[in-house]
Amino acid sequence: MCGQLRKAKETTSQNAFTLGGVLFQRAWLQGVLVSVSDDAQGRFVLDDGTGVIHLSLSGDFLHRNWKIGMYVMVVGGYFVRSGEPPMIKVHKIVDLSPFPDRESMWYLEVIEAFKLFYQPLYEE
Repeated sequence: MCGQLRKAKETTSQNAFTLGGVLFQRAWLQGVLVSVSDDAQGRFVLDDGTGVIHLSLSGDFLHRNWKIGMYVMVVGGYFVRSGEPPMIKVHKIVDLSPFPDRESMWYLEVIEAFKLFYQPLYEE
C-alpha cells in the first residue's frame, strides 16, 4: 500500500529499499487512476485509499485507453524523488475494473503478504 511504502528506507549499496527488514526494488499496487496524462510523458497518479503515487508509463502502455476512475494493478520499479511524490516506473499494468471483487481480494492478498513477511518480525 502507498501508506506502507512511505516508511521504506533507501539502501545505499544495492539501489533498493527496505521495509521492515525486507529488501525490495519493485512494488505491486492496486488502486484507482485519479490523473491520466494526455501527452507523451506517460504520467499518471494512482490512489490506493492509503495515499497516492505517481506512475510513469512508456512503450505500448501509452497507447491504451486509460481513463480516470479505472481500477488497475501496477507492478514496477519504486523510486523516491527529492521534493516530489514517490513514483513507480511501470513494468506491468492491468485494468481490473471489470472484476467486481477486485478490491476485497487485493486487501486479502496484502494481509496474507504481511503475515508471511512482516508479522514474524513484529513477534520477535
